[in-house]
Amino acid sequence: MAFVSFLIPCFVISTDMAFSCQNTDDSVGASSPGDIVIGGLFAVHSEMLPPEEYPIKPVIQNCAGFEIQIFLQTLAMIHAIETINNSTLLSGVTLGYEIYDTCAEVTKAMASALRFLAKFNSSEDVVEFKCNYSDYVPRVKAVTGASYSEVSMAVSRLLALQLIPQVSPASSAEILSDKIRFPSFFRTIPSDFHQTRAMAHLICESGWNWIGVIATDDDNGRFALESFGVQAMANNVCIAFKEMLPAYLSDNSFHTKVDHAVEKIVKETRVNVIVVFMRQVHVLRLFKKAIERNVNKIWIASDNWSAAVKISTIPNIRQLGTIVGFGFKSGDISTFQDFLRNLHEKPTDNNMFLREYIMLLSVCAHLEYHDFQMCISNQSQDDLLQNVENKHQIWRDGFLNANIESGFIHSTILAIYAIAHAIKGQCKDRNCKDPSAFTPWELLEELKKVTVTDDGKEIKFDSNGDMSTSYDVLLWKEIDGHMEITTMAEYDPEKGHFIFKDEEKKKEFLDLKKVQSTCSQHCRPGQMKKVTESPHTCCYECVYCPENHYSNQTDMDYCYRCNNKTYWAPVNSTTCYRKTIHFLAWTDWFAIFLLLLSAFGVVLVLSISVIFTKNLNTPVVKASGGLTVCYIILFSHFLIFLSTVFFIDEPTEFKCKTRQALFGISFALCISCILIKSLKILLAFSFDPKLQNFLKCVYKPIPTVVTCTGIQVIICTFWLIFRTPFVKQNFSIPRAIILECNEGSIVAFGIMLSYIAALAFICFIFAFKGRKLPENYNEAKFITFGMLIYFIAWIVFIPVYATTFGKYLPAVEIIVVLISNYGILCCTFLPKCYIIIYKQETNTKSAFLKMIYTYSSKSAGSVAVSQISLDSKSSSSRATISESRKSEKNSVNGNCHFQVPGQTLRKGKVLPKNTARTVARKRLSSI
Repeated sequence: MAFVSFLIPCFVISTDMAFSCQNTDDSVGASSPGDIVIGGLFAVHSEMLPPEEYPIKPVIQNCAGFEIQIFLQTLAMIHAIETINNSTLLSGVTLGYEIYDTCAEVTKAMASALRFLAKFNSSEDVVEFKCNYSDYVPRVKAVTGASYSEVSMAVSRLLALQLIPQVSPASSAEILSDKIRFPSFFRTIPSDFHQTRAMAHLICESGWNWIGVIATDDDNGRFALESFGVQAMANNVCIAFKEMLPAYLSDNSFHTKVDHAVEKIVKETRVNVIVVFMRQVHVLRLFKKAIERNVNKIWIASDNWSAAVKISTIPNIRQLGTIVGFGFKSGDISTFQDFLRNLHEKPTDNNMFLREYIMLLSVCAHLEYHDFQMCISNQSQDDLLQNVENKHQIWRDGFLNANIESGFIHSTILAIYAIAHAIKGQCKDRNCKDPSAFTPWELLEELKKVTVTDDGKEIKFDSNGDMSTSYDVLLWKEIDGHMEITTMAEYDPEKGHFIFKDEEKKKEFLDLKKVQSTCSQHCRPGQMKKVTESPHTCCYECVYCPENHYSNQTDMDYCYRCNNKTYWAPVNSTTCYRKTIHFLAWTDWFAIFLLLLSAFGVVLVLSISVIFTKNLNTPVVKASGGLTVCYIILFSHFLIFLSTVFFIDEPTEFKCKTRQALFGISFALCISCILIKSLKILLAFSFDPKLQNFLKCVYKPIPTVVTCTGIQVIICTFWLIFRTPFVKQNFSIPRAIILECNEGSIVAFGIMLSYIAALAFICFIFAFKGRKLPENYNEAKFITFGMLIYFIAWIVFIPVYATTFGKYLPAVEIIVVLISNYGILCCTFLPKCYIIIYKQETNTKSAFLKMIYTYSSKSAGSVAVSQISLDSKSSSSRATISESRKSEKNSVNGNCHFQVPGQTLRKGKVLPKNTARTVARKRLSSI
């Protein structure tokens, strides 16, 4: 296959600098030969110095800002490889390494990655361009690094050309989980997705929703900010402001933007929580400025700097407030700590990083701890070469161990062991002392299946190439005058919650909630948020929950409605209350009063029954229609009084059906009997021949009563079958449920009442016609009064019933029933009882005969005079009298062809006494 070759260029900076690039080997920071070589990319220096000459030439520049923490990661890689070589893991196969310094710069990292791609055993470091790299054997089989996501993105795209596995212990950008764009990238830490979600959970659980975010303006910062924005929105957390700082310290606007960011923090007084996604060098400069401005906030640290010792030792760091961070889960690194204690015995020939560190110790040895750290970080490679002259080498015991960030060390060691286990899988049936025994893409496939035991747990890469290790939640605390970084909790990315080791740690977490960082005050239970004109949902007003709504938590977006109509809630309520059931109870004073009236009515009915029974054979009782009719009427009155009982207490289906039917049928029976009495009285005392004939035809007592009552029975039966009354819950009162009977059909209810009214009206007409009967026997006049009372009561009832609601609605019906029943009962029977008890002298047959005789004499004379004027052609007075007697007889016998009795008399004359007496006896017997 045709191919094109090219060389990795070697750029010469200066001939007198120990750190200048004279050839490709000069760019290697640390190396060791082995059967299989693993590459390493670490940002041991924090920045690349800008070119001093113009025009700018393609020359690799020197770096500045020695990073102790990342230097320790290179040592962790070396330690892990040495440990593996000294173990039986690879069965005689040795691992070598080539570690390069990226200086946190993509360009320099790409130059190092090009060397990784160079063909194995190529003296000129040639990278062959091919269409198929399946059989291509590069210098290295796998790469560890890089330190920052932005660098890892660029390097991974280059390494993907040959599918060289890249395992990063520190690059956490969420985009690197995309296996389409980064097919050969793996990492031994979780994705930023889990970190930003953990941050959002922490902020949300602490009750904060108004925060600020500061990030570096690079790929890592932008991706972290985007991921956090999504998680914050999902947890109802609003970002008050976002500040982006330049990624490179050499940027001329860096200090200006730091000042602007601090000024923004100071002005936003309601923002007391700041989330920071930046590298350590950026945080260092931000915090120094914040200390100058006396800023006191809660700072949420990303994994880049959450365990940074050089930041925790800044003078007056405690003035900044509370710092809470998320760091990668650490494991047992005791063997690495032992390695560091013996580090001064290690040769420096093949480790430029170690050699530079020893020089830095010599230059900065006279300074205190923090100043010593800053001295190391601030030395450029050029300055270091000038200052190291005439300096004695000094080793500072414990300094490296004191600066360990165990999470990064652990993940670096884990990355090397993951690669080693993958190599072991490839070397089962191959001679791996031969570098061409397997290719990187084969190792990549093996790496996907690797399982590593860590702290007794088996972990492996998921489908995105990430290891689902947990986070340590770190809290910076001042102990004995020094800022210590302690583990407050553990965050489980899979379950998405915090795990506290003890109650003291949990109390520390709860203490964070005392700090307020909200755009608006928290809405208490019983309130809800009302969105204002602000574009942020976290800025709102708190308003009370309306009636029948409630909220039982703080900061609720809306109030819950009480689930069903049986519950209610007042304004500003935190819960719903069961509505009170209302009905006209037995214990209600008004119900007791009405029951007493009904009971008195029953006693009155019984008393009248006793009085009539004792005076059974007296004219007054006989004139009332006889004992049977009286008993029927009195029994119907008793049933009407009894029906009022069904209007009281809790309504049931039985009560609702019974009360109206019982009342309607009883009242119809009562009115029917009274109607018969009215007809009989009118028939007995009427002298109008036309009326007499009509009354004789319709006067059929038993059929009339049965028919009139039966019609009402039919009405009620159809009502109960087709539209039966039922128990209804009335919710018209906000805090109560009124149990009431729904009539089922207002039409049927109206027909029942209308029928009773029709019977009463007919009865009223007939009674009204007989209103001028004898004084001692004027029952028709009292029946007229009773019907009038009935009509007035029910006419008043209709508007009152229509406008009344509540538990006293049944009381309205009871009242009208009692009034109409009392009215008819009293008008029908009390006058007779009065005569029986107090006017016994008039309750005799002779007294009644005399009364009827007098009435009949007057009535007959009046009729006779009228008859003479109408029938002047009549025969002799004797014949007329004879016919009159026949008519009298026929009247008594019920003949429909009745003629009015009369005589041919002169005006002003009356009947003879014997004729009047005869008529009186016949009237009395007919009644």
